[in-house]
Amino acid sequence: MVYEVHHNDLTQAQAAKAAVLDFNATWCNPCRMLAPVLEEASNDLAGKALFYGIDVDENPALAARFGIQSIPALVVLKDGQPVARQVGFMPKPALEQWLNSVL
Repeated sequence: MVYEVHHNDLTQAQAAKAAVLDFNATWCNPCRMLAPVLEEASNDLAGKALFYGIDVDENPALAARFGIQSIPALVVLKDGQPVARQVGFMPKPALEQWLNSVL
């Protein structure tokens, strides 16, 4: 399950042992392509990380805080600290391989 972030509030994500932040926008076609892939990956990797969707138009402070300039952008947090990032669409096998290497 991918949880939606609202009001620039990352409290839950930062409290998690590991979290994957998906910075996206409704108008972004690659973001829309990535959404179902992330949903599947979140189910496959349940117990390893929590997944959060962050609309950059609704949460501009978070996008600025993480230096997001292109979307879709994924940021992996461990113990509340960013440890990896990836920009652009990835098919599920590549996404899961990348996530497994950083989680």
